[in-house]
Amino acid sequence: MAACAVVLLWGLYSVRDVLLLIYISGLFAVGFSPIVRLIERQRLLPVGTRRFPRWLAILVLYVFMLGALVGVGMMIIPPVVDQGQQLWKQKTVMFETAQRFLHDHGILKGDYITLQQAVERAPEAATGTTVVSTVFDAVRGVVGGIVGFLTILILTFYLLVDSRNLQRTFLRLFPSERRPQVDAITRTITVKVSAWLGGQALLGAIIGITSAIGLWLMGIPFFYVLALISAIGELIPVVGPILSAIPAVAVAATVSVEKVLLVIIFFVVQQQFENHVLVPKVMSRQVGVSPVTVIVALLIGGRLLGVVGALLAVPTAAIVQVLVAELLDQKEKAS
Repeated sequence: MAACAVVLLWGLYSVRDVLLLIYISGLFAVGFSPIVRLIERQRLLPVGTRRFPRWLAILVLYVFMLGALVGVGMMIIPPVVDQGQQLWKQKTVMFETAQRFLHDHGILKGDYITLQQAVERAPEAATGTTVVSTVFDAVRGVVGGIVGFLTILILTFYLLVDSRNLQRTFLRLFPSERRPQVDAITRTITVKVSAWLGGQALLGAIIGITSAIGLWLMGIPFFYVLALISAIGELIPVVGPILSAIPAVAVAATVSVEKVLLVIIFFVVQQQFENHVLVPKVMSRQVGVSPVTVIVALLIGGRLLGVVGALLAVPTAAIVQVLVAELLDQKEKAS
């Protein structure tokens, strides 16, 4: 038995990436299931009695999400593209201005270099590789991310289609007298995970809107692009907000030192408010997990699995909270 346990653990560790994809897909399937059930209850025709089949309800949900993304994109992409083109045209001037600023304040030493020289030297200095290999690694990472995202979408679709059979099979693992209780627990978990998905979208929208307003009031150019980056970065826990603030600071450096300080202070205050007030409050209200639990879960998840662990920390904490509460209830009843 010990040898079998070792082999099983080794096998699970070998396919940990696949298991992580399955777990993420399962979370999405659980989170989307209340919406899918709501769509299923609708009638195909106003005068008919036939309702949406489950596969069609899932496709309707996917199309709706895609349409929402396209609608938001049509509102923000034109100004983002316009400001992005202006930003690209001024990249050389902005690089020289930032370089001069660093030289004047003694942060950067040595001769002035061009933007092309900086691009050519940076990968060699950092990793000893060529620009071609760096670009290849970046492209491979992007392609891998796209493939992983599509895999999650497809696996989520089939989990939702077959969710009833999967649930019946899962309930059969328990004695018949315990099945109603287990079914109630799974429904509670479904509600909490679905609320977590809504909370993530709400946080991204709040950070994006506040970033756009703040950068616009400070007179920072290209605030549309920078706010969009901040909104996307908010969906990536721990490192996302930090990385999304770097472009704003770089753009502010081309304006004045005062703008740099204002942007840094703005993002520090925003992230402190987001980390210690916004995330705990939103997740506590949406998911029903206490702020302390949210903060501890983020710390543990980030430590174990990095960015992915922090992203999955809150829904996992919600699931654990439901299971622990049920175990404590059973213990009290037994005593």
